[in-house]
Amino acid sequence: MPRRSILIFAGACVAIAAALAIVTLVVVSRPPSAPISAEVTSTGQPQVGGPFQLVDEEGRTVDQTILNGKWSLVFFGFTYCPDYCPTTLNMLEAARRELGAQADDLQVIFISVDPARDTPKAMKDYLSTWSTDVTGLTGTPEQVKAAADAYRAVYEKVGEGENYTMNHSLTIYLMGPDGQFRAPLGHDLGPTRIADVIRRNMQRR
Repeated sequence: MPRRSILIFAGACVAIAAALAIVTLVVVSRPPSAPISAEVTSTGQPQVGGPFQLVDEEGRTVDQTILNGKWSLVFFGFTYCPDYCPTTLNMLEAARRELGAQADDLQVIFISVDPARDTPKAMKDYLSTWSTDVTGLTGTPEQVKAAADAYRAVYEKVGEGENYTMNHSLTIYLMGPDGQFRAPLGHDLGPTRIADVIRRNMQRR
């Protein structure tokens, strides 16, 4: 194969690999029946986030303005989650440590997809395990669905009786202090890479 053809072929391979990496980052986990799509703004950014109304661990009503004034990491899960949710909380706690003083401008918002079990008290008891200042939000099934729809997050109940579980999206959403979506973060990026992405976005502020 001529040298020019080899270079073109190699360049194409790199481009394809980069595209696949982006898809893997954005679409972390969805049930097969869920459409993988999102509206796009005039700037080319995916339309993620929007109005919602939920309650925090103290039973106080909150809405999307809770994001204003701070950088936010928003993700969906539930307190009975055996693996992803506690692992993600541990990772975000480590990422905050890596950010040092910049972590003062960052908050973590954990939205339950299991409102039947995740009362405000249950959320408060669960999140007290972590030293990171995490705000837990829950609400009625309708409120939770509206919030999940705003973030293009998907979830579903699996099983019956007391031992049911929840399947849910794994994406972590980085939101700016203006409440606007900035970047999707994969649950498996690790604290160093998470901190790097947050730091770069803070610098573009």
